[in-house]
Amino acid sequence: MQGGQMLLEEPLRLSSVLTPSKPTFFPSLTKIVGTLGPKSRSVEVLEECLKAGMSVARFDFSWLNDEYHQETLNNLSSAVKNVKKLCAVMLDTVGPELQVCNRTGNPIELKADDHLTLTPDLSKEASAEVLPVNYAELAEAVKKGDTIFIGQYLFTGSESTSVWLEVLETNGPEVICLVKNSATLAGFIFTMHVSQVHINLPTLTDIDKQVISTWGSRNNVDFISLSYTRHPEDVRELRAFLDKQNLHETQIFAKVENVEGLKHFDEILQEADGIILSRGNLGIDLPPEKVFLFQKSAVHRCNLVGKSAIITRVVDSMTDNLRPTRAEATDVANAVLDGTDGILLGAETLRGLYPVETIKTVGRICAEAESVYNQPLQFKKTSKYVGEPMSHAESVASSAVRAAIKVKAAVIVVFTSSGRAARLIAKYRPMVPVLAVVIPRLKTDSLNWSFSGTSQARQCLAARGVYPILAIPNVAGSGAFSGQSGLTLALKYGKAVGIVKPNDRAVIFQKVGDSSVIEIMDVQD
Repeated sequence: MQGGQMLLEEPLRLSSVLTPSKPTFFPSLTKIVGTLGPKSRSVEVLEECLKAGMSVARFDFSWLNDEYHQETLNNLSSAVKNVKKLCAVMLDTVGPELQVCNRTGNPIELKADDHLTLTPDLSKEASAEVLPVNYAELAEAVKKGDTIFIGQYLFTGSESTSVWLEVLETNGPEVICLVKNSATLAGFIFTMHVSQVHINLPTLTDIDKQVISTWGSRNNVDFISLSYTRHPEDVRELRAFLDKQNLHETQIFAKVENVEGLKHFDEILQEADGIILSRGNLGIDLPPEKVFLFQKSAVHRCNLVGKSAIITRVVDSMTDNLRPTRAEATDVANAVLDGTDGILLGAETLRGLYPVETIKTVGRICAEAESVYNQPLQFKKTSKYVGEPMSHAESVASSAVRAAIKVKAAVIVVFTSSGRAARLIAKYRPMVPVLAVVIPRLKTDSLNWSFSGTSQARQCLAARGVYPILAIPNVAGSGAFSGQSGLTLALKYGKAVGIVKPNDRAVIFQKVGDSSVIEIMDVQD
C-alpha cells in the first residue's frame, strides 16, 4: 500500500492485454449503481440495465416528483420479476443544495471580467448583471476572495455551461462577484456551490423528511443516500428520523462532498452503513490535485472497517458518447484497484443516450481491474488493522477467504440473516463471488406475523462480490430454515448462472449451534 493505493498483484505481461475477456453472468464483482430517469425508466430498458449488471437503482429527488419516481419504481419491480435479478433501491436526498433561480428560462450570457451580483431577492429576474439565489445568508457566509461556482458542470462536465466567480465584496444581503470565465447558463435552475464555506442549512431538510416519510416509507427503501453529510450528527439525526418512520432496516450511506465532511470523515464512517464519495462537489471544494488523495484515503478507511465505498463521476463523457475517454476508463480501473465496492452512474444513466452500454462498459473495466487486484496485500492489511484477538465471526470470515484461495474454490457460500457475515467476508476481498443465502426471520408486531429478509438480501448488493439469494423458510413447520436446503439452493443457482460446475470446490461458511464453521466441499452433478 502506497499512499492508500492498492498496487497490482504482479507485473503484467503485455500479451495478456490482447487476451479476450470471458463473458460472465456477473459482469464484475464491483457493484454498479444506476440513477434512473427519462432515458432509463421503461420496463424494457430497465431489464437490459439489470442484465448488464446494475445492482442498485438510485432515485434522485432533486429531479422530478413523487409520482414520476413511483412510476419508475413500479417499472423496475416489473423488470426485476421478468429477468429474475434482485435490485436494491436507493433514495437520494436533496440536502442543503444552493440554487440560482431563472424564472424565465432564457439563456444568460456571462462574460469574463464582468461584475455580477448574487441576491437573495427571488422576485428579481435573472440576468447577466443579477442572479437570485435561494439562500438569504449568503452574504454573511462568504468573504472577499472566496470562490463560487454556478452552472451545469456537476451534470454535464461542460465548462461552457458553468461559471466560476470570485467574491469582491458584500453589500448588505447581496454579494458582488467577478466573473472568471465566459459561459452561457441555460435552464430554469442552476446549482451553486461555494468552495470551503459553511452553509447554515440543515443536512436533512424538510423536503427530504417529507419524501422519506411518504415515498420512502411506502416503498420500504433499502438505502438512503444522505447528501452533503458534514458531521456524524447528520447520520444520527437521519437514523432517529427513520426509526420514527418505522424504517428500522433502511441503511444510511453518507454522501461526502465537501471539506466539512472530509474533516469529520472518520466519525461519519463510524456512524454510517456506507460512504458515497461525491467527486463532483469534491472537485469544486478541493484543489484538483487533492481529490485523488482523499479518494484513496477514504476508500482505504472504508475497506479496513468493512463498510461499502462507492465512487461517483467516472464516465461523464458517456452521457453523450458510446465510449468513455481513455482517462475515464483508467479512472474506473484505479477506483477498483483502490478497493471501491461500487461505481455510481449519474447523468450517464439518468438522461444519457447509452445507459445500458455505459453499465456494460463500466462492468467490463471493473472486471479487468479485479483480475489483477492485489488481494493478498489487502488481506494482510485488513488482518493487521483488525489485530488480535479477532472476534469469532471475524476469524471465521477471514479464514473462509483464505481457504477459498488455498483450495482454488469457485465460490464462497455464506448463510446470514442480517447480511453481516457476508459483508465480513467481502471485507477480505475474495476473488470469487460470495453467494449469500439470506435466512428469513419470523417476526410479529403483536397483530400479524411476517418474515424479514428481503431488505437484508437486497442490501448485500452494495458489497463488492456479494450476491444474495433469499432462502425459503419451512412455513408448514415451525418457520425454521434447513441449512442443507439452503446449500442446495445456492449451488443450484451457482450452476444455473455458470459460476460453479461439477468438480469445482466451494467454501461454506455457516453457523452450527453457537459456533461458526467452515466446510470445503466438491460440487456434485
